[in-house]
Amino acid sequence: MPELPEVETVRLGLEELIVSKTIKSVDSNWPKSFPNDPLEVRKFVVGSQITGINRRAKILIINLSSGYSLVIHLKMTGQLVYRSESTSFGAGHPNDSLIGLLPDKSTRVIIEFSDNSTLFFNDQRRFGWIKLIKTTNIKQFTSIYGPEPLEDSFTWQELGNRLNLRPKSGIKAVLLDQQIIAGIGNIYADESLWAAKIHPLTPVSELSTQKIKLLRNSIVDVLNLSIKMGGSSTRNYVNAEGKRGSYIKIAKVFRRENEPCPRCGHIISKIRVAGRGTHYCPYCQSQNIAKMSK
Repeated sequence: MPELPEVETVRLGLEELIVSKTIKSVDSNWPKSFPNDPLEVRKFVVGSQITGINRRAKILIINLSSGYSLVIHLKMTGQLVYRSESTSFGAGHPNDSLIGLLPDKSTRVIIEFSDNSTLFFNDQRRFGWIKLIKTTNIKQFTSIYGPEPLEDSFTWQELGNRLNLRPKSGIKAVLLDQQIIAGIGNIYADESLWAAKIHPLTPVSELSTQKIKLLRNSIVDVLNLSIKMGGSSTRNYVNAEGKRGSYIKIAKVFRRENEPCPRCGHIISKIRVAGRGTHYCPYCQSQNIAKMSK
């Protein structure tokens, strides 16, 4: 599923397209994709204006003038496709629905605006969803997620405090835990650990203060660079303009197994950590250099 940079790229793209538009109608053919009371949809969605688009972790939040919000999770194969007479934009899983005639067999939700433009939510595997939630309840709804790594409050001290909630676990597994830190997935965990020269299996308790500082800076730098480059062109993601993100082209270790490390020249390895393919340099990310003087 998309990670923080991909979802943020979607947010930025849709923010330019649908903010200030008025919703004329909403239609859904799959209850699990749009699990909302039809009466509430007519009362709080239809006729309301989009006032802004936020992101929390890997979910999008479309705020409405009614005091409610549409909370969207794309999951594995979700898409958001905007169409008007002059514009066509798509975001999400890169199949033909991004460019084909819509609605199609993967379309689950159709949001039509008063200017006759349309936002389609497509989802082949039907794991994604759009939920209607009172805006004042969003904070509680998203309270399961850890802190946002791109906010100013995400200091190295905050990172250390969050990591120490699982002191005996390996650092890669902890970074993937959305309750510890929001939005970091497989790609950016690997890239951040490489940048900080930390082996993915290093127990959190063995990380020095210096290493935590390096890791915090690496996470922020990697995420910001990926957003700047439009996310990653993984097999199942394109950005809000229907273009593949270009970060993956400059990734240092992710999907670079059997290639030389761009820092030391040793061959990059691939193992499985927390059920995910994990890429690292066994030389400059050796567990022997994980501990540094505090």
